[in-house]
Amino acid sequence: MEKERNKQGEREENESVKVAGQSENGGKEPTSKKDNSIIFAHLVAVITVACWGCTFVNTKYLLRDGLEPQEIFIVRFLLAYLCIWWISPKKIFCESWTDELTMLVLGVTGGSMYFLSENTAVGLTYVNNVAFIVCTAPLITTCLAITFIKSIKASSLLIIGSLTALAGVGAVIFNGHFVLHLSPSGDLLALTAAICWAVYSLVMKRASQKYSALFITRKVFFYGIITILPVFLFQHWNFPLDHFRKTEVWVNLLFLGIVASFICFLLWNWVIGKIGALKASNYIYLNPITTVIASALFLNEPLTPIACLGGGLILIGVFLANNAKHLG
Repeated sequence: MEKERNKQGEREENESVKVAGQSENGGKEPTSKKDNSIIFAHLVAVITVACWGCTFVNTKYLLRDGLEPQEIFIVRFLLAYLCIWWISPKKIFCESWTDELTMLVLGVTGGSMYFLSENTAVGLTYVNNVAFIVCTAPLITTCLAITFIKSIKASSLLIIGSLTALAGVGAVIFNGHFVLHLSPSGDLLALTAAICWAVYSLVMKRASQKYSALFITRKVFFYGIITILPVFLFQHWNFPLDHFRKTEVWVNLLFLGIVASFICFLLWNWVIGKIGALKASNYIYLNPITTVIASALFLNEPLTPIACLGGGLILIGVFLANNAKHLG
């Protein structure tokens, strides 16, 4: 009997210690698995955007070698689709035609229309204009979310953070020498690309609640390839096939197809499901930082103090925006 009482007393004491510990920490463990998962998702977002920032250099090399924008796109997405097919669920269609239509929208906004608009805009207007306008995608995402999603509110911290990051983007891209050059057709296409990515992010958030990132990413690649094909009716394939023997061409295509498309799209879709479309989109502001660093390393373009200052503003802006309330 005495032993049983001692055991009962130990159990009550342990239970009281556990309850006390919970009350000190607000009823939660100091570091939960969920918190670690969220932190990891933010880290993955940074790494993904860093990779995308480097793609400017790869694309520039391929354009110099003679590939057209739509040719680069279809090769990189075909490589990505072949890679993901072997590891994705063998389920072919979604559970409903409405969901299948959603995947088509994702394939167009995150694939064919986005890349075609952006790359075509580069040929019609200044690269600085395109880079700056495309980096307004997070701001457009926020505006669309506030307009169409009732639970999202525009807090002062979100607005200040977004504008600070956008100012940093301007400093990095224009390098302190801002001269406004208007080209209506090119600038409109660049804005189209930014709107496409904003729509992609918000629709992806909805799709990720029902399907896995692996399945969605495969569908995005598939519909991206299907919807770019009509372009070749008007712009025929011009790149000589024997040029694919060049090591430089394949190295850059493999990076774009396997790393920047297959791996990064898969990770990005997972990130949106974890931290939400708005928080994920804010990391797009970091894109110019890695572009400038990659350009300095591989294209011998100068890294100036203005660019460094802009990078600092981007980091501060992203931090403020991602700590705003009502961000989903």
